[in-house]
Amino acid sequence: MSGTIPEDPVRRGLRSGEIELVRVGRVNAGSGPEEPYLVLDKDGNVVEAVSEWVRYMAVGDYSPRTIRSYCHAVLRWFRVLWQLDVGWERATEAETATLVGWLRVAPNPQRRRKPGAVAAVNLKTGKPNLGLGYGSATINLTLAAVRGFYDFHAHWAHGPVVNPVPESPARRRALAHRSPLEPRHAYRRGTYRQRAQRAAPRSIPDAMWDQLFAQLPSDRDRALVACYVSSGARAEELLGATVEDVDWAGQRMSVVSKGSRERRMVPLSPEALTWLGRYLQTFEGPVAGPLWRTMRGESRPLTYGAARRVLQRANDALGTNWTLHDLRHTAAARMVSSGVLTLPEVQVVLGHADLRTTSIYTVPRIEEVIDKMQDHYARPAPPSRSFAPGYADEDVAIVFGAGADE
Repeated sequence: MSGTIPEDPVRRGLRSGEIELVRVGRVNAGSGPEEPYLVLDKDGNVVEAVSEWVRYMAVGDYSPRTIRSYCHAVLRWFRVLWQLDVGWERATEAETATLVGWLRVAPNPQRRRKPGAVAAVNLKTGKPNLGLGYGSATINLTLAAVRGFYDFHAHWAHGPVVNPVPESPARRRALAHRSPLEPRHAYRRGTYRQRAQRAAPRSIPDAMWDQLFAQLPSDRDRALVACYVSSGARAEELLGATVEDVDWAGQRMSVVSKGSRERRMVPLSPEALTWLGRYLQTFEGPVAGPLWRTMRGESRPLTYGAARRVLQRANDALGTNWTLHDLRHTAAARMVSSGVLTLPEVQVVLGHADLRTTSIYTVPRIEEVIDKMQDHYARPAPPSRSFAPGYADEDVAIVFGAGADE
């Protein structure tokens, strides 16, 4: 039999990671709420197959953030298909293997660093440093988005007969109609799904918090960080607030919850309100509209990337790797350890749907455990009492009490 053996798709994906995939196409803002985002190909044309899926998700009341994340995930999939010269209607599991193989070894352009070795763990914070590649969560999100894209088209009899992204039937059964009171059952991961890495929440110790706060150069940055650590709000929740959302008399702020997208109130400390008042004094013109704004050039709402850059500059000066989400962890840890709030009350402040999510903050920080262990090591050993041989154990117990010979 003549002909060549086709290349192993996994090997092809791992080998393709040695070179950077051609970054063609992009995700653009759409025309409105019914089509919030568009995926464009290398020629700038709209990928209509993705737009149909986006409109379906918009009608299904998907969060705009979820739609944007899915669009970027599907764009990575299409870049692989374009490089392999495979139409999306003819994609198979082989292309999925290529995609995962590439994501496991390819450099992530969002994590470019200066030349030099980077330790696996930051010794000051105890947090692992992000690698240069794509994380397991990104790979799993991409697979979920691509599978959803093909499930949508299969419903309308478009695309390949078999979804190119395999799924674990055991996982589907385990998650279907499960009561939140029931324990989670173990199930086998789907093919190509990566092992999920669950890191413990990392709050900022008080001494490091003082160092971090001292590195912030402006009243806006101090007000932003102080509001984060006193309210426990998520990054996007706080960045979406307006000046009118601040209740100065009640020492609180109204934010839109990430999950339910409902309005809820979060507390603000007197210190946060003080810095917030100083920041608002820098506004030119009427004090209204978006609360957090850029300070250079034309005034614009502060984006997540710009807020993250605030912490990155402080991290570069301190040699740390704190993130915006660590501020939420810090707020939660302080509330739990205050001795004033109960765990259900902390759950309400953080906006958790399940009390078990809040309970992870009851686990002590590793820094606290290490400090206590150092005290344990420094404590002298208790003196031992011994008695001359020949005395009966019963007589010793009567005179000195039970356990005297231990």
